Amino acid sequence: MIIGIGSDHGGVNHKETITKHLVELGHQVIDYGTAPGEPADYPDIAEAVAKAYIKGEFERGILICGTGIGMSISANKVDGIRAAHVTDCYSARMSREHNNAQIICLGERITGPDLAISIVDAYLAAEHLGDRHARRVEKIMALEK
Repeated sequence: MIIGIGSDHGGVNHKETITKHLVELGHQVIDYGTAPGEPADYPDIAEAVAKAYIKGEFERGILICGTGIGMSISANKVDGIRAAHVTDCYSARMSREHNNAQIICLGERITGPDLAISIVDAYLAAEHLGDRHARRVEKIMALEK
C-alpha cells in the first residue's frame, strides 16, 4: 500500500517511528514533512497531505501533531477529506469501516509510540463496510455543498 504521512514538529518522532514500521511491513511511504528539528505549522502539513490524497498520490494517510486535533480540523477543511482523530485501535478501525476515513490523525503528546503503531495497524487492516455506512458517508460529504 502507498501511505502518505506528515507531521509538524510536535509529531515528528512518531512520524519517524511509524514510517520505519510501515517500511518494514513492505508499504511505500511518502513523507510530506516535517524533518526533525524543523518547526512547522500543522495546517500547512495537513493541507499538503489532504490535497495529495485528493490528487491520488497515496491510498491512506496519517497525520501527527501534539494532540492530533489540529491536524484533524485542518485536513477536514479540504473538500472531499474525511480525517479522523483517533486515540485507540477500536476508533481507528471504526473510522475506516464506518466512516471510510482516508486519513487518521494522531497525537504524539497523548499516545505512546507502541500504541500509535497498533492504531496505525488497526486502521490499515480495516476496510469500509459499505451498505448503510456508505449511505451515511454520502450524507457526510453532502454537508460540504
